[in-house]
Amino acid sequence: MKHTFKITLILLAMFLVTQLIGLFVVNSYLPKQILFFNSTTGQYENVTIQQPLPYGMQPPPMEAAPSLISIIISFIIAIVLLLILVKYKWKFLIRAWFFVVVILALSLAFNAFLKNFTSYSYLVVLLLAIPLAYLKIYKPSVILHNFTELLIYPGIAAVFVPIFNIWTIIIFLILISIYDIWAVWRSGIMQKMAKFQMNELKIFGGFFVPYMSRKVRQQIAKFKKSKNKGKGRGIKVNLAILGGGDVVFPVITAGVILSQANQGKLPSFFSYLATPLFNIPGLAAALLVVFGSALALLFLFVLSEKKKFYPAMPFISAGIFLALLIWRLFFF
Repeated sequence: MKHTFKITLILLAMFLVTQLIGLFVVNSYLPKQILFFNSTTGQYENVTIQQPLPYGMQPPPMEAAPSLISIIISFIIAIVLLLILVKYKWKFLIRAWFFVVVILALSLAFNAFLKNFTSYSYLVVLLLAIPLAYLKIYKPSVILHNFTELLIYPGIAAVFVPIFNIWTIIIFLILISIYDIWAVWRSGIMQKMAKFQMNELKIFGGFFVPYMSRKVRQQIAKFKKSKNKGKGRGIKVNLAILGGGDVVFPVITAGVILSQANQGKLPSFFSYLATPLFNIPGLAAALLVVFGSALALLFLFVLSEKKKFYPAMPFISAGIFLALLIWRLFFF
């Protein structure tokens, strides 16, 4: 195991909490069907109520949504642009980019919780998101960083879920897993980007938990008891990290399944996902995806070795696919 059992559980818990928050946020923006009494016909009718995203961020309907190829091209452009910014160390632009993304993502997540309580939720959430984004980017701390990460990925997922369907998200997971393998094990781009973010920018897209080994803690305790209070050696701190992509793509996948089931748009092969549970169609399958990805991540944590880097998406994608297969074979 690469990290201690306690640290592994902390990372896994943050991953799971983000997934569950993500389902809530995504569901809050999905179209809702209500029974409406038509006084003209004298009958009750199903009426679909749209739940638009704030700040004009509503993506086009699925019929007009960009194709998978367009999504992939956009993703490649974003990666290349980020690599250029990192290569030339344009720190101001990278921080500004992070700052805007964090504000929008936090606003979407907060709005999902507050929009049913006040008609001014769009303004209220901005007042919450802007100072948190500023502190996160320009006055970082471990606790604030990880707290905001719990909400950022659900907010991002709310934007991307409507432009995918079950088939496009499966293909996308396969492609992103292949990219992750290349970026970690072949090119080392992921390690370089992570080091630049943390060493140069003091920010990181993902969860991170610093901790000291038992040996270091024992050395510190011994040093404190020592009568020699002179200058000691530097303290080595380990860092457990989980990249943002490893968190957001499972959120998006679970959200897509929930969305497609709620709208009755699943292909016939996946029609089993539309079985209602607690009056929320598709929730059972979406939760199975969440726990399948979490178990796959736990497997990776247990399998991983110290001082080695691993691409998480191939494991997480395999967990998601296995979860869907189990649901299909054993529940329906």
